[in-house]
Amino acid sequence: MAGLIKAEDIAAVKERSSLEDVVREHVTLRSAGPGSLKGLCPFHDEKTPSFTVRPAVGAWHCFGCGEGGDLISFVQRVEHLGFSEAVERLAQKLGMELRYEDGGSRPREEGLGRRARLLEAHRVAQEFYAEALINLPAARAGRDFMRARDFDSKVARRFGVGFAPRGGDDLVRHLLGKGFTDDELVTAGLAGRGSRGLYDRFRGRLVWPIRDITGDTVGFGARRLFDDDRIEAKYLNTSESPIYKKSTVLYGLDLAKRRIAADRQAVVVEGYTDVMACHLAGVETAVATCGTAFGAEHIKVLRRLIRDEPGLAPAKVIFTFDGDAAGQKAALRAFGDDQKWASQSFVAVERSGKDPCELRQEAGDLAVQALVEDAAPMFEFVVRTTIARFDLGTAEGRIQALRAVAPVVATIRDRSLRPEYAREVAGWLGLEGEPVAAEVARAGRTSSEEARGGSSGRSGGLGGPPGGGAGRHTRDDVPEPGVGEARGVLPAPDHRDPVVLAERQLLQVLLQFPTVLRPGSLDLLDAESFSAPAHRAVFDGIRVAAAGGAPATTQAWTSAVAEAAPEAVAGLVSELAVAGLPTRMDPLTGLPTSRYVEELFVRVRTVALTRRIADAMSELRRLDHAGTPDQQRSRQLGGQLQDLQRELATMKAALA
Repeated sequence: MAGLIKAEDIAAVKERSSLEDVVREHVTLRSAGPGSLKGLCPFHDEKTPSFTVRPAVGAWHCFGCGEGGDLISFVQRVEHLGFSEAVERLAQKLGMELRYEDGGSRPREEGLGRRARLLEAHRVAQEFYAEALINLPAARAGRDFMRARDFDSKVARRFGVGFAPRGGDDLVRHLLGKGFTDDELVTAGLAGRGSRGLYDRFRGRLVWPIRDITGDTVGFGARRLFDDDRIEAKYLNTSESPIYKKSTVLYGLDLAKRRIAADRQAVVVEGYTDVMACHLAGVETAVATCGTAFGAEHIKVLRRLIRDEPGLAPAKVIFTFDGDAAGQKAALRAFGDDQKWASQSFVAVERSGKDPCELRQEAGDLAVQALVEDAAPMFEFVVRTTIARFDLGTAEGRIQALRAVAPVVATIRDRSLRPEYAREVAGWLGLEGEPVAAEVARAGRTSSEEARGGSSGRSGGLGGPPGGGAGRHTRDDVPEPGVGEARGVLPAPDHRDPVVLAERQLLQVLLQFPTVLRPGSLDLLDAESFSAPAHRAVFDGIRVAAAGGAPATTQAWTSAVAEAAPEAVAGLVSELAVAGLPTRMDPLTGLPTSRYVEELFVRVRTVALTRRIADAMSELRRLDHAGTPDQQRSRQLGGQLQDLQRELATMKAALA
């Protein structure tokens, strides 16, 4: 059939293209066994990776949504192309000339599909703008703008910055001369259609090319330079088009994606110049939204790159916001999406309110790096911002602030962090720790009850921060530790909590491979080292069984533990005794590697030490607030803190 790509050329495109490389432009992959790679699916939102690639086979499949296919079908799905367009896109990247059944190669302008034509128009436009910035005398205002921010011509070329001439149709005439049609220029968003014909969409402005994750220019962001610009908006962005969806595009992602994947960190800034300043300062994971708020689709893009998965070491997403009211509002809006991350997010705000570009100009590259390194957890920023709305000089103001921030603390996914944040809040409010912890617990129960009952109101009249942060339900519908224990019923451990998951795996090791821990290691743990009540009960059984001597077989050992543990966790003991461990076994011994076991032990012990340190510091804080401080107890606690912190440092060094 005329117009079809020759079958041998399709086969050549597939043979010369790397499925792994193409997928990695969209998804961070990690080894999942011999010849297999795995990552978060780009076609549906998921917490645990189920998207599998077999490069040697040339196939991919998602076990979550059921999608699958070969190289060409992946390009079709991820870039919304037809079959021929996908083949042409791959061939274009290879620099390969395709042949068609009508007997020869199509002319370039006919052979490219619609999407490829629009991409090509943007590529030509970007080159046109970039050359204009460097060479046109009328572009001096743009060059001055760049120089005023310490960006020279080399930086302009690196980021593709350009200048749109003021003539009105300079780009239109240039693109028409290259063979593009009126309809293509309007569809691409490069030109508008008026009573006198086509006109340049961006004229008299400094322009930044907005590229997709693969590096193709799909749109532009343009900044106002001249006072007589008829469009008063400071920034003008490309309208939605077949190749540009602002809710899924992040400026700078094409430059940052490899470093984001390697560091498992992303820094979200607010403007194009901020991205440039961060990259030049060595923060090469910086990206920015394009004329829209950071939202759910952006989160999906970044989660796939940073491998934001439960069970892995937490990745970091750092938001930089201006210190003004608008910046605080943006931070609170981002906090509303915080539960969509498996990892913790952070906020970096320069105290004097400077953005990264201004900070680099005034204080240099190291100051930008320090801004990112000193980022505070999102929870902390939201709590402090909320507290700042109240008059802490009065008792009424302090209580109102407590009621506003308690629901925020109750939303923290990692339950082990909640007590420490409650203690921090007590210090910030000038209150004792116990009533703060009680209010946080009450807020958590209220939120869980609403989630189960579908209530739209919040009992007690707790006021939350702007943006809805305090009104969100917690993800923990599990009763608090201790609830139900008197009735012989223990809450099920919440395995979404990475600390609880580490506890579970350590108990599996102790039950299935009781000889792998070093002698005396068990003595460094106690039941309070475990945050989940059920895990504490199982460990009590292990300690009692261990005191009775070493059983002859593993089966006898697990039976001894089951007998020693409370009846309420008998089923959990049997489950842990057979559940598989998410690690490779030593091929010689058939046991978990010593490194894996030590990391589990150190993780659980580290969290336990952190809790004990927090408890001691909280008591010191209460002593400091007391009318007649107990100096002897304060000195005793000080000594304990030094010992605990020394041991904690040793534990952390073991993890490094």
